[in-house]
Amino acid sequence: MTMFRNPFDSGMRLNKGCSCGAHSSQAAHERAFKADAVETGAAPDEARYERVVTSAVMRAMFPVDAERRAFLSAVGWSTAAAAVTGMLPIGAATEAFSQGGPLEKKALKVGFIPITCATPIIMADPLGFYKKHGLDVEVMKTAGWAVIRDKTLNKEYDAAHMLAPMPLAITMGVGSNPIPYALSAIENINGQAITLAMKHKDKRNPKDWKGFKFAVPFDFSMHNYLLRYYLAEAGIDPDKDVQIRSVPPAEMVANMRADNIDGFLAPDPFNQRAVYDGVGFIHLLSKELWDGHPCCAFAASKEFITGNPNTYAALMRSIIDATAYAAKPENRKEIAAAIAPPNYLNQPQIVLEQVLTGVYADGLGSVKKDANRIQFDPFPWESFAVWILTQMKRWGQVKGDVDYQGLAKQVFLATDAAKLMKEAGLTPPTATTKSFSVMGKAFDPAQPEAYLNSFAIKRS
Repeated sequence: MTMFRNPFDSGMRLNKGCSCGAHSSQAAHERAFKADAVETGAAPDEARYERVVTSAVMRAMFPVDAERRAFLSAVGWSTAAAAVTGMLPIGAATEAFSQGGPLEKKALKVGFIPITCATPIIMADPLGFYKKHGLDVEVMKTAGWAVIRDKTLNKEYDAAHMLAPMPLAITMGVGSNPIPYALSAIENINGQAITLAMKHKDKRNPKDWKGFKFAVPFDFSMHNYLLRYYLAEAGIDPDKDVQIRSVPPAEMVANMRADNIDGFLAPDPFNQRAVYDGVGFIHLLSKELWDGHPCCAFAASKEFITGNPNTYAALMRSIIDATAYAAKPENRKEIAAAIAPPNYLNQPQIVLEQVLTGVYADGLGSVKKDANRIQFDPFPWESFAVWILTQMKRWGQVKGDVDYQGLAKQVFLATDAAKLMKEAGLTPPTATTKSFSVMGKAFDPAQPEAYLNSFAIKRS
């Protein structure tokens, strides 16, 4: 993008009418921003930050572009660069830009559940993304979602890996005392699957699943809502025709092996681990229900965010940088190796590679390829929150009137995420809501009640 290009290039104009000062209009800025994201894709973060800082310095020194171009033409870009960087503390300014203000707190505890959805939060430790932003973060492996919720509410953790619906439920006081919570970034999109026990390999039609026992990680989870959605679309009432119970992800394969459950809609790596262990097969990936759906998130209390704004910003920069790194396919095998050890996921590296690269055995004798099996995109769309709220109401978790748009804006911090994504050299969306389809059914975030009322099977 233009703001990250060489400010000593005499052919580049720095002073125009957009937010970064480099384009004739904001619309031109957005076009260039998107085009150059592809062009410069793999540029190191430090270099991109330095270009932003140096461009600002050059704009201050030469308010008139013609004068800057004349100066550069006369002395050459290398001489000009050496003079500017020699006279001014560009390195210190770059570090200040990337880190923000003084950190209120450097030593932090961040909880996580050992699943691939938490990849950016986990890998930011061994790959150095927290240290890069001045933080000393201890990532805390946690057994289950209720535990992670309680430890964050009790302030044993400063922030945590949470399921995307959890900050909404906590804020509303559903399942816990109401505490204002924020979803700061989405950890992953897609990355889940419905896995069935091997004895059911001939029962691929969900209409044949009456009497089945299913596991999901938590009541307030995309897994619960997507499984219920899938079953209901097949005419199966998820509260009457089957049993759905909450089981910690790490215990799901063992429960399937013991014949306690017939299947689960769960996060990886446990779908792939069931295949690896020979106890289950992958019926379908969650992206086949809704391609691009959110799953897990990075979350913190509003009290932590407002009380530690610079620390929070540094945490977010760490997570966003790690997410951007995880989004690149060429980094996935390195990441699998980094998060496989016992203190993180405690899984065979080959299992994690199958999940992260999308080249995987399905348990039925086939090797499949799907590069989008799991993806990493930090932007917390407010429309994701609205959809989640419709499903919470659909299944009786919340009753009465719901302030869909108000809660979405309050909890899913899309504006803050966009600002920090821009600072990191990424291209956030210009809007905070979007329409999408789930199992072919369009969802308009502006009409949540109409969407809710369109379902034949529901509790509300």
